[in-house]
Amino acid sequence: MRKPATAHAWIAAVAANRWMAIAIIIITMLRISFIWVMGLMPQDAYYYFYGQHFALSYFDHPPAIAWILRGFTTLLGRHAYVIKLADTLVTLCTILAFYRLATCFLSRRGSRNALLLLCSTLMVTLLSLVSTPDVPLMLCWTLALTALYKALFEERRAAWIWAGIAMGLAFDSKYTGLFLPAGTILFLLLSKRYRHYLWSPWLLLCAAFFMLMISPVIIWNVDNQFASFRFQSAGRVSGIELHLTDFFGVLGHQAAVLMPVLLAALFYYLWKAVRKYGLHIFRIPEQQRFLLCFFLPLFLGFIIISPVYWVKLNWMMPAYITGIIWVSLWMGLRYIRWQWMISLVVHVALAVEIIFYPVPIHSDDTMVGWEGLGQGAAALHQQYPDDFIFSADDYKTSAMLNFYLGELVYSKNILGENALQFDFIGTDLETLKGRDAIFINSLTDVNDEQDEQAFVQELQPFFAKVKPLPPIVVKRQDKVIRKFLVFRCFDYRPPEKKGR
Repeated sequence: MRKPATAHAWIAAVAANRWMAIAIIIITMLRISFIWVMGLMPQDAYYYFYGQHFALSYFDHPPAIAWILRGFTTLLGRHAYVIKLADTLVTLCTILAFYRLATCFLSRRGSRNALLLLCSTLMVTLLSLVSTPDVPLMLCWTLALTALYKALFEERRAAWIWAGIAMGLAFDSKYTGLFLPAGTILFLLLSKRYRHYLWSPWLLLCAAFFMLMISPVIIWNVDNQFASFRFQSAGRVSGIELHLTDFFGVLGHQAAVLMPVLLAALFYYLWKAVRKYGLHIFRIPEQQRFLLCFFLPLFLGFIIISPVYWVKLNWMMPAYITGIIWVSLWMGLRYIRWQWMISLVVHVALAVEIIFYPVPIHSDDTMVGWEGLGQGAAALHQQYPDDFIFSADDYKTSAMLNFYLGELVYSKNILGENALQFDFIGTDLETLKGRDAIFINSLTDVNDEQDEQAFVQELQPFFAKVKPLPPIVVKRQDKVIRKFLVFRCFDYRPPEKKGR
């Protein structure tokens, strides 16, 4: 194990690279300011909604992010900045754990370069500001790899227990955590020196603690007819279609997540490794092989399937923990400086978008206008206090209204459609029979409401009458930035009950 870099070495390196130091300071200040400046994202509100209905697990994902948000908002209150503060602090722990892991494989200079590469990415910013299961996954993933390193390369037997615990917590964050035990088995199969651990009691002990840690998720799925497992397996496979151009879309958003310099370096050094080693896997140094076993399956796997399945920008993130450490074996400060310069441009552009919103986002996946929706909906609720409120997109508008109103807002389950986690909170729609309701429909484009107006026809079978009300319009500097259609629906008729 290499010794970590001293504070003096860090200061000397920064002093010798003035422009990179300026970029680091500016980006760090922007990330901190975004905690209070950036509005709530739908994902933030949805996982907050998870936490308000405490459970062993949930429909879309395991429980870790929900438990974290529940803890922070219970202590500090229901505020957007509290949710972003929670994400930022967990991500800070990930950065510290990453540096500790890097020192296991790299020299002082290499560990410093790896940390500089990680912190330059938009990935760190996204993890710090948007609540997703990846936030705790990245921390637990990094801790698991550190424990595995100690178990294998330092032969610390107790580390097998910690590895099992950390792997289990990674799985409790996101099902991608399964790639940790899979990567462990892959490395042991490819390592003559460590292959004997495959039939050792230490690997079994690791597996036992892994199973213990994931038991809440297993219990929830057993109690709910394996709904989450089915959704994340068969449900995902059903979305397969051939779109060859999606391959370039995935490369594009990964270039944004990592910055182009780092993504290009990963491909370049992979190409050099293939040229050097070819198919002679056992010629790859042992520790490099370890890093690649937790990088390549996710990284190349998702790239390979991208022409037939749309790969989301966050799916590859865990792979970059070891990918960045591996590439830092060769990547020097010259290219890291360029990485930070590009990152500075990207983060300044992001700050301009957050503060001034010059480029409208024709999607509900935006941080803009939701607080105004909450204020408008609160005024409606005061006007019609006996009406229940619902929306009918997947989760976004309903989750936001739940957050800003502080009470249950319903989703597509009102119309008898599957509504993700809204189907698993014990709601009995029969108790709403005969009541009036407020339906709120988000416009993804404030200048085009044709489709959303037409959707009102979907309400007719469930209500005796539907009456339009004035829309909720959100403005910034006299410019309309969001618009929400509002309808009052009379005499609710619940759909027939169906099994989950």
